[in-house]
Amino acid sequence: MHPVILPRPAPITNDEYRARRRALMARLPDGCAVLLPGASLVTRSRDSEFPFRQDSDFHYLTGYPEPDALLLLLPGREDGESVLFCQDRDPELEAWTGLRLGAEGAVREHGIDQAFENAERDARLAELLDGREVLYLPLDDAGALALAEEVRGELASRARRGAVAPTGFADVAGLIHEKRLVKSEAELTLMRHAGAISARAHVRAMRASRPGLVERQLQAELEHEFRWQGGSGPAYASIVGGGINACVLHYIENHAPLRDGELVLIDAGAEFDLYAGDITRTFPVNGRFTEAQRALYEVVLAAQERAVESVRPGVTLAAIHEGVVHDLTAGLVALGLLEGDVQARIDDGSYKRFYLHSTSHWLGLDVHDVGGYRREGEPRTLVPGMVLTVEPGLYVPADDDLPEAFRGIGIRIEDDVAVTPEGHEVLTSAVPKRVADIEALMVTG
Repeated sequence: MHPVILPRPAPITNDEYRARRRALMARLPDGCAVLLPGASLVTRSRDSEFPFRQDSDFHYLTGYPEPDALLLLLPGREDGESVLFCQDRDPELEAWTGLRLGAEGAVREHGIDQAFENAERDARLAELLDGREVLYLPLDDAGALALAEEVRGELASRARRGAVAPTGFADVAGLIHEKRLVKSEAELTLMRHAGAISARAHVRAMRASRPGLVERQLQAELEHEFRWQGGSGPAYASIVGGGINACVLHYIENHAPLRDGELVLIDAGAEFDLYAGDITRTFPVNGRFTEAQRALYEVVLAAQERAVESVRPGVTLAAIHEGVVHDLTAGLVALGLLEGDVQARIDDGSYKRFYLHSTSHWLGLDVHDVGGYRREGEPRTLVPGMVLTVEPGLYVPADDDLPEAFRGIGIRIEDDVAVTPEGHEVLTSAVPKRVADIEALMVTG
């Protein structure tokens, strides 16, 4: 019998992409335009490329899936405010690499007002941007800047014939990222699906775990489930760290053996329609926690569960992190890994020997998603539609001055949490995290 395949949710509609473009244009000063390149193929080796992944901002505004595209937003233009340049139709090349949408397909399939193939770009770009005072573009993109300078130079050279070149450039990224920070219901539906796929993959890895495997074999279980369920693959490099490897926060080698009596930490998530899942679970390779492993795990779990419960509108990520720091530090003192007063160990930063990172980050089209963490110098408060991770951890070095039973143990527990009007929704609750539930799952296999 084949494994269950989850029903695929509806994609984001062209109407929503149009609304996003209109919302961005509404925020522009009069007489301005947007110039936004998509992503290009990246060489993997010699004449092969990495699988194509569209630029997140470009995808957010268009849903267009092909490389080497360019979007112009031209508020007030009678012939269409959104103009796309795209790959040329080329039957000979398409026989090798697949069909291309071309200009007609871009308009038909993606609701773009007007489209041209890239062969026409040089001839049309300056004409389309003539008279626009400021060009909004991603200022950290060297290619976009070079293209904008080229257009400005071309228009300046035509000044005697009445052309008007842009007077300056401005960054479009912040305008897009503020919109991306709060997810629509359609986006949340895709993120729930990414979370569900990710959860099934973690359950599968727990069931497969046993001493003698190599970390990469659990990675294979995870990534098989991602793709089996319709995801494009992992949303980021999967982390499978057994034993002391779990203390390396971004360990991705995944080539060490999984040993009896040790824990394994898995930080992995599926990408579905470009939206990321991001889950971390830590569990015993053999299915049973030792006494020391359980004690440290329960400290992290209690902090994580309390932090998740605190997610609601009006709260800040800083406040969530402060609560986690207090709970972890109190646990470290109780277990003898730190000494003295809990607040004193927080104030002097002693806890940072065991907890090196923040508790949360935004999640969306990027696993570390865009959007500022502060507004006007103050921590940003949560509002409905935001999605964040909650991921406390403890990482005990193998140092001689620490209790031997805890040396080399790394534990992190992470869930994806959406802010709702009433509080929160955990998108990744389908994978167990309590000790008894993990052990029961691993015993039954």
